[in-house]
Amino acid sequence: MSPGDRRLLPVHAPRGVGMLRGSQSFPDAARTALADTQLRRNLGHATATIRAKRAAVVGEVADWEELREAGRSIKADTMARLDDLLIQLEERVVAAGGVVHWARDADEANSIVTRLVRAAGADEVVKVKSMATQEIGLNEALADAGIAAYETDLAELIIQLSGDRPSHILVPAIHKNRAEIRALFARTLPGVDPDLTDDPRELAAAARSHLRRRFLSAKVAVSGANFGVAETGTLAVVESEGNGRMCLTLPRTLITVMGIEKVVPTFRDLEVFLQLLPRSSTGERMNPYTSLWTGVHAGDGPEAFHLVLLDNGRTAVLSDEVGRETLHCIRCSACLNVCPVYERTGGHAYGSVYPGPIGAILSPQLTGVEDNASLPYASTLCGACYDVCPVKIDIPSILVHLRAEHVEAQRRERRVPTPEAILMAAAAWTLADPGRWQNAQTAIRAGRALGRRRDKDAGRIRALPGPLAAWTAARDAPRPPAETFRQWWARTRGGAS
Repeated sequence: MSPGDRRLLPVHAPRGVGMLRGSQSFPDAARTALADTQLRRNLGHATATIRAKRAAVVGEVADWEELREAGRSIKADTMARLDDLLIQLEERVVAAGGVVHWARDADEANSIVTRLVRAAGADEVVKVKSMATQEIGLNEALADAGIAAYETDLAELIIQLSGDRPSHILVPAIHKNRAEIRALFARTLPGVDPDLTDDPRELAAAARSHLRRRFLSAKVAVSGANFGVAETGTLAVVESEGNGRMCLTLPRTLITVMGIEKVVPTFRDLEVFLQLLPRSSTGERMNPYTSLWTGVHAGDGPEAFHLVLLDNGRTAVLSDEVGRETLHCIRCSACLNVCPVYERTGGHAYGSVYPGPIGAILSPQLTGVEDNASLPYASTLCGACYDVCPVKIDIPSILVHLRAEHVEAQRRERRVPTPEAILMAAAAWTLADPGRWQNAQTAIRAGRALGRRRDKDAGRIRALPGPLAAWTAARDAPRPPAETFRQWWARTRGGAS
């Protein structure tokens, strides 16, 4: 991309966005997940633990709501002038000795990283946990080019060794328990102690011993970035294990793949996010390791630094006045930990690198709503995700917005309306006129006959007739009241309804 093209990145259909190959629709995948009782136990225990930790440390902060509002404001300001801030970031990185590359989509980003690794004379890389590189399928692209990518985050290592897929933004192996991890390490780690137990300290020590050799031999490291500061050209990675610090300092070449929405205007803005992020993600007051770097410095850290700025559909999201708020996300995963749908199905059911409530709005927008039409419906709209979001993303409203887009797309494509569309049109016609609505209320009272059940079912209809049975197959329908509000008003107040 030439400098003249960078002022406004093109809105285009992205390629290679992180949907998992062979993925089922959410309803089908969710049914499979719900039948896995061990998965549900693992998820329930882990999410409950994280929720409790988060609540405790958030409760210590008197101005938490003010911090949330500050984070929201900074993100909104950033999205309003994203093109200028990205150019400023590029200028500062280059001035500090780094090189900036612009990638329109996954294919371009993977090609850039592969070329840089080869230019460094390497056939393997060590990696810091990165959602952006998962999104573009970087590990697979490197493997196709004969380059081995080694994950160094403990949870990502577990996923890689097991040939599994991440199921959580922050804790990719949240669906596995200690016994499963011990068996995996005993089977896959060379030279592991045959008496290895499932004690977390022993498991971490075994992984550390395995990874240390990779750190010391790697010529190239690949990372993501939690934030990029336009004012200074500084990049930031926060993590809890120290593996990130090793990757960011030991190899000779460092390549960072950063989504364009991760930029923040000033260094001082980090003050807000470095308070919001750890409390919302891991339930900690601060991250154990916060690594900041600006370009290259002789004798200190990597000799070459490359920043790959990734679009991959983000400018398309930015063009949607309602949906662009999704780009405020700082990948804390708080919304996953409170979501009743995620807790029961896990991340694999979403069929996307980005699971949970944030994935239900981000993935459809990155790929096009019709490619992920079931995800906006993977929610009860309970609003818990909005309540915990550190930057106040109104996820429920965006879900409704995306559902409306899907309905409109279906309406344009279908010559014959669906039964649902006919029902909704009839409801709209009825509700548009007070007289029609009053007559409908009277007619609905006939449904009371369907609710005549034993006492414990009082007030509920367990099974509706005909095609309507699909509704009550998964939920109860309320039994119509004995009288309408208008009738009650007329009877108790003596006035006309």
